Amino acid sequence: MRKRWIRAAAAGAGLLGCTAALAPAAQAQPKSAHVLLLSVDGLHQADLDWYVAKHPQSALASLVRQGTDYDHASTPVPSDSFPGMVAQVTGGNPATTGVYYDDTYDTALLPAGTTTCAGAKPGAEVDYTEDLDRDKTAIDAGQGLPGLPAGVLGMTGMPRSLLNPAALPVDPKTCKPVYPYQDLKVNTVFEVAHAAGLRTAWSDKHPAYDILNGPSGTGIDDLFTPEINSNAPAGGDWSTDNASTRTYDGYKVKAVLNEIDGLDHSGTRQAGTPAVFGMNFQSVSTAQKLPASDGKQGGYLADGTPGPLLTDTLGWLDQQVGAMTAELRTRHLADDTTIVLSAKHGQSPTRPSALTRIDDGPLLDGLNSAWRAAHPGSGDLVAHAVDDDAMLLWLTDRSPAATEFAKTYLLARSGTGNDINGAPKPFVHSGLTTVYAGPDAARYFRVAPGDSRVPDIMGVAQYGIVYTGGQKKIAEHGGAAADDRAVPIVVDGPGVHHGTVTTSVETTQIAPTILAALGLDPTALRAVQLEHTAVLP
Repeated sequence: MRKRWIRAAAAGAGLLGCTAALAPAAQAQPKSAHVLLLSVDGLHQADLDWYVAKHPQSALASLVRQGTDYDHASTPVPSDSFPGMVAQVTGGNPATTGVYYDDTYDTALLPAGTTTCAGAKPGAEVDYTEDLDRDKTAIDAGQGLPGLPAGVLGMTGMPRSLLNPAALPVDPKTCKPVYPYQDLKVNTVFEVAHAAGLRTAWSDKHPAYDILNGPSGTGIDDLFTPEINSNAPAGGDWSTDNASTRTYDGYKVKAVLNEIDGLDHSGTRQAGTPAVFGMNFQSVSTAQKLPASDGKQGGYLADGTPGPLLTDTLGWLDQQVGAMTAELRTRHLADDTTIVLSAKHGQSPTRPSALTRIDDGPLLDGLNSAWRAAHPGSGDLVAHAVDDDAMLLWLTDRSPAATEFAKTYLLARSGTGNDINGAPKPFVHSGLTTVYAGPDAARYFRVAPGDSRVPDIMGVAQYGIVYTGGQKKIAEHGGAAADDRAVPIVVDGPGVHHGTVTTSVETTQIAPTILAALGLDPTALRAVQLEHTAVLP
């Protein structure tokens, strides 16, 4: 559960990827004219294995059978959508990209709305979620299109224009808003391809995915970002029930099919099939997180295999992948296209009996209260918190004494949450196994202590812990659990080895692999240089 704590004044884990060999420096002979990247939120390697075994004639099984299946792949930590997607297109972990979550805190920036920067006190929430939209209730983010929601395909391919500058943090040096693309420290595959004269496209869930344009701001020629957290016709937002999520994902599938056909995402303008393109799916994620939807049980069965709703959704996903591969064949592009299937993150837990839901609000309120009691006259200690199935805290006081105070307090808390059925279930240590505080948190992420973006507290949750004040979800992501990180990578295309690679790989390796497939230099990516990120073996 995400909570915002506004300041009174201003409102060792080896996580940096160190793969064995640097990608080749020279440009390779191109194997493909196109790379189609499909990122499926929540999809575990175990889910893919299970589905393929049950459906050997499926489109997903065909990808696995014809391509290379990397069955020990891991996402970055935190396993959130933003760092997970950024990893796939930059080759970097949060220490290199500067991206820890989609809603974080930066001690070097000024709060949104700051107009007089001289003398302003730094420290600001960096919120790159739907909160940035001109209108977050509308699927077109406030563009004002007719015929919504189906008319959303007419949405602009430059969604930066749909962001509200007044909601952005402010750079104290320029006194100007910091757009998502400006917050990313390293370049993207889209920028490298674009610089080589190639067309690029992508479809994702918020206009704030403008971050994927990279520091140049111009990496993606056609960025389609219908707002998933907008109002859906069935009530709630598009992730409230799985049928709505499939409808929502279907708009992005149509955009990709249009792009395969050589059109822009709207299907109204000839543009040429992009060299790098693809989309993110949300439907598997909601099928994992919702207790029930559309008359079916969500999540997993007691043995850890997909339950009825997730089984149905995996079948729907397979149909969409099948539609794309069929369209590639129809357009005679199949022999010239590399397909990469992966996920930004997994979801935890996959064993229903392990679930413990904890309301993190009282824990953080208690921490603030204890700090004020011990330090009369001081304000809250927590400046910003992001707690899904990990606890990431940014503090108003970054001193060793303050970070140790927070660590000690959290590890001493016990209480009662609720289980998969809503029955009371006790917890200890605030639901955490380990708390990295201050310099230890910086070392955990392999950045220098005092880095302006790194959390002051990184709390690794016990397996099955989900921080939420209600009972509307049975799984989450954002932490370091195996269920959060164990995602598939499947690569199928010209010159691709057919078989399974069982050695450990990282989703950061997707980025240099995309460039290598196109005959571009993987070391053109700054993160590849810094982390020595290798092309997938």
